[in-house]
Amino acid sequence: MSDSGNAADRFRDPLVRVERFAAEVLVRCPACGECAVVVAHPGAPERRTGHGRLVARRRLSCRACGLSRDDSPSERVFGGPVDPCFRLPLWLQADCCGEILWAYNSEHLDVLESYVAARLRERGVVPGSMSMVERLPAWLKSAKNRSEVLRAVQRLRSSLPAAH
Repeated sequence: MSDSGNAADRFRDPLVRVERFAAEVLVRCPACGECAVVVAHPGAPERRTGHGRLVARRRLSCRACGLSRDDSPSERVFGGPVDPCFRLPLWLQADCCGEILWAYNSEHLDVLESYVAARLRERGVVPGSMSMVERLPAWLKSAKNRSEVLRAVQRLRSSLPAAH
């Protein structure tokens, strides 16, 4: 069977959960309001919670003001416009179609942009769960919102700090 259209028009689900993008989370610094980053604490091992989830000590760092905080969450919460550990507002969030479009980092934003821009979206199956793409809200998946979502993605991309 021949492939119609170019590769940019096709999106194949990478079959990952949103947690996959949380290794580095861009947040609004609680001290100065600039872009800060939350990453795994250097040298801190991951441990399992009672529910079998992996949790690692996290570090919040802001280059603009020098703020640095460490936290060892009992559990991280994924799936909204806040950091899963510190619960700080994400740097990459924008009003879009009456909702909030958000991403943890540039890699997450890239996947969202690729999905929304594609005319052909191929889904896969994650055993025992749904992938991030399958969990995206209907408003973001809707072809009628494509141009507005892509404009919001570009606004978010333009707000990325130079190192990202």
